[in-house]
Amino acid sequence: MRVSFSFLGFCFTLMAIFSGMATISGCQAQNDSHPTSQDNTDSLKASSWCGVLSPDAYRVLREQGTEPRFSGEFWLHDEDGVYVCMGCGAQLFDSGAKFKSNSGWPSFYKPSITDGVEKRIDFSYGMRRTEVVCNKCDGHLGHVFEDGPPPTGLRYCINSVALDFVPRDSIALKFPISNSVD
Repeated sequence: MRVSFSFLGFCFTLMAIFSGMATISGCQAQNDSHPTSQDNTDSLKASSWCGVLSPDAYRVLREQGTEPRFSGEFWLHDEDGVYVCMGCGAQLFDSGAKFKSNSGWPSFYKPSITDGVEKRIDFSYGMRRTEVVCNKCDGHLGHVFEDGPPPTGLRYCINSVALDFVPRDSIALKFPISNSVD
């Protein structure tokens, strides 16, 4: 099991490197392209994220990129609070569900709100995986795997750059009571 996990980690590292090299930064690519009338609506929606997100956050959230392993702000983060979507601020994961997976990315065994994330089948890079996206803004967060700890057995492997953090003592100020953490 350890060998396959190391190989999988190596594959993800290569994916992160090549996905960053293979494309021009999203906002720059949009400025250089000339959209047709059919895809103009999608381009306008995408371009509305330019200037709001950092180039790295844009590449991950809007272009399904992956940050390099062990590079993100939150992979060793252990403060008490809630992780929210960097794109729209929606609540995604509670720090109580975070665990150390040694994968190089923040890992959680469940979302904080049942309908906060959506799962989709992803066939990129010649693999079948389950992608995790923000249910509110459709931003790519990462992937979920079935090698996590109890009670769910799931590992939501999330890009740090797709997240922001709200300390527990600030949650009431940021979110209304009707949207509180489970």
